[in-house]
Amino acid sequence: MKYTDKKAFIFDLDGVIIFTDRFHYQAWKHLADRLGIDFDESVNHRLRGISRAKSFDIILEKSNCYYSRPEKEKFIEQKNEYYKGLLKMLSPSDISREIRDTLWELKGRGYQLAIGSSSKNAKFILSRTAMTDYFDAISDGTNISRPKPDPEVFQKAAQFMNVNPHDCIVVEDAYAGIEAAKCCGMAAIGIGEASSCDKADFSIQYFSQLLDIVP
Repeated sequence: MKYTDKKAFIFDLDGVIIFTDRFHYQAWKHLADRLGIDFDESVNHRLRGISRAKSFDIILEKSNCYYSRPEKEKFIEQKNEYYKGLLKMLSPSDISREIRDTLWELKGRGYQLAIGSSSKNAKFILSRTAMTDYFDAISDGTNISRPKPDPEVFQKAAQFMNVNPHDCIVVEDAYAGIEAAKCCGMAAIGIGEASSCDKADFSIQYFSQLLDIVP
């Protein structure tokens, strides 16, 4: 079975196009250690696909301290600055040839391509890895008010491309992203962890398999 009526792809960034989990972990770990909070890989796994604010609330579950909203925002910003410092180590070599070749082939077949990411660092990451020119639109944390599983980030991506949501295919590695795609009538393809999501229309193991499901 192939999709024969779609016009655009919307990709989550982290975990689909690039993998910066290690940087997120290091940045949250750095902050948690400063605050005397236990933080490990199991807690970090719960942070996938959700906003910074919700991530920090999960981390604070192991803290006995109360922080006001302004204090939380300050800590979150400190975490992000540390994370951005780590992102400066990124280069074009951090994007696989498989991903670059697949994206160019999709563009060659006439599909529009967009990023749909809750990250406010998406444009910086794309710039560091020389990926900006691959995409017709970028919808990220700077233009949304509600993170996934709310579909806002994908709806904005479709709007930026001037494409009907029903004509879009979302590629996601997080359950929250799959749910967001289905909420606004988009097709959803799961990769990585989301390949086991029963709400996904298709599951793939390799990025290049996208070429097998569209003409």
